Amino acid sequence: MKDILEKTAWPMSPPEPYSLFHISFIAIGLAAAVLLSYYTARRIKSMKLPCLLFFCGILLAATECWKQLFLYYVVNRQTYNWWYFPFQLCSLPIYFCLVLPFVPSKDKKTVLYTFMQDFNLLGGIMALAEPSGLFHPYWLLTLHGLVWHLLLIYIGLVIAFSHLSDNSLMGFVRTLPLFFACCIIASIINRTAKPLGQADMFYISPYYPSAQIVFHEIALKYGISAGNAVYLFATCLGGLLFHIIFGKFHLHPSQAEA
Repeated sequence: MKDILEKTAWPMSPPEPYSLFHISFIAIGLAAAVLLSYYTARRIKSMKLPCLLFFCGILLAATECWKQLFLYYVVNRQTYNWWYFPFQLCSLPIYFCLVLPFVPSKDKKTVLYTFMQDFNLLGGIMALAEPSGLFHPYWLLTLHGLVWHLLLIYIGLVIAFSHLSDNSLMGFVRTLPLFFACCIIASIINRTAKPLGQADMFYISPYYPSAQIVFHEIALKYGISAGNAVYLFATCLGGLLFHIIFGKFHLHPSQAEA
């Protein structure tokens, strides 16, 4: 396994954020994600959407396993870096997509759909807009990060175009317990992993200032707790903004053609 990974460790000079490579890739990728999600929603019946998302979950899980192995064997020379443990906001679709077909309650499925619609799009777009954490000195690792977040956007838009989420205000409110439960899990991981290495799940570690721009400066000036609190509030506000947008302009593909 190590030998195979090392043979695919093709080096590259990490592109600068907002370079021609970055802007071109994002523009083409976003256009493809929007068109493909719209086409998918038209062609696949709503009842089959959990199966499609389950497949997306398998794809995400498989590529995440490759990433973890690549980081362990090639980048970190057989030392595990807890910074890359897969429990960030952008990692949650792995778990949600995989469990979705097995959730018996329609209401709980709707909560998952709504969460992924709002927070997938938020996480995907924000990561691509500030991509410094996605660019690595290896081609496959860089492409993995870029394509991963485009896939998050695709999943969120497929859900939106399929009209399976709850776009009422209460629909968003019902996602918040799930969001804060994930924050609690992230906090437990951050504290548990402290003796083993630097972990910053959800970027709310109590030990380090947030790695996110703006919130990093807030943490340095007003303290880590304040920076984390503002970050979580901004994340919820961002999710709500996407929720409102879909509540105002949400159309089923068949309606859009009318």
